[in-house]
Amino acid sequence: MRLPRGTRSGWAAVLALLMTLGLCMTAAPATAAAVPAARPDFKLPFACGQTWQLQTYRGHTPEDKKLDMYRVGGETLGAQVAASAAGTVTELFEPGGLEINHGGGWFTVYLHMDRIDVRLGQQVASGATLGRLGLVGTTSAHLHYEQLYDTNGDNDGETDEMVNPVLQGTEYRLSPDGPFPRVTSTNACGGSGDPDKYWVDTFADATGYAAVDCVGDTRPECTAQGTLLQGTNYVLCKKWGDEVRAGGSYNHWWLLTDLDEVTPGGQGRAYVSAYYLQRWGNDEAKDNDGREIRSC
Repeated sequence: MRLPRGTRSGWAAVLALLMTLGLCMTAAPATAAAVPAARPDFKLPFACGQTWQLQTYRGHTPEDKKLDMYRVGGETLGAQVAASAAGTVTELFEPGGLEINHGGGWFTVYLHMDRIDVRLGQQVASGATLGRLGLVGTTSAHLHYEQLYDTNGDNDGETDEMVNPVLQGTEYRLSPDGPFPRVTSTNACGGSGDPDKYWVDTFADATGYAAVDCVGDTRPECTAQGTLLQGTNYVLCKKWGDEVRAGGSYNHWWLLTDLDEVTPGGQGRAYVSAYYLQRWGNDEAKDNDGREIRSC
């Protein structure tokens, strides 16, 4: 309201009197917005050295925040999913999904696993195996992945609290039109407590090869290098390769190890099929303690 010229000084005097008596309320200072806690150092949720393509599509709302991940140079179906950072499993849900609370208000979500290897309340380290990708809730094998920040303080990560994901120090804001980046995992790569050797039990003698694509191949480089004898042995790492199958049992993983018996002219260090692991099933490669063997 604009006051007549002769009344402004009078109004000023009244205002001063009201302030003196504490009857004039001034505007309260604005409350500072909650500042997100430091985001964990989220890694690609797959084994060290694996490369995955990040994608989104129209209707994948919000398209720039939800990630679908597809394996590059290996099979997506049956791949092992790893924890993106250390935390606690707080929710299991369909389709083939789980949520991890990483502390400080941060959560991650993983979907489309046909086998979940963790339980509610379980604490997991970064790189720990969570489950196996399948065709659960999808006709095309992939991992659906989200990062969320608990803005309302209810200690849960909700869809409307989803944020643009940051993986290995890079923020991703994808478009359905591409480009679709390819990212190589640094999850649990050295200095993370991984053992130098993984101890495994094998149920039979296993032939060792210099490469992982030598099944039925007569190339000179596919000559047998020697034998890993049945029993308790150590292996160094794993690599995806040719399938070894007998009936309904099969495995694509190959394990680098030092052979017990070496053929003349052969290499003492070679790959043997994880098919021979006594404790695990199809396309699994874990040590006797259930730890996922790192990629070569």
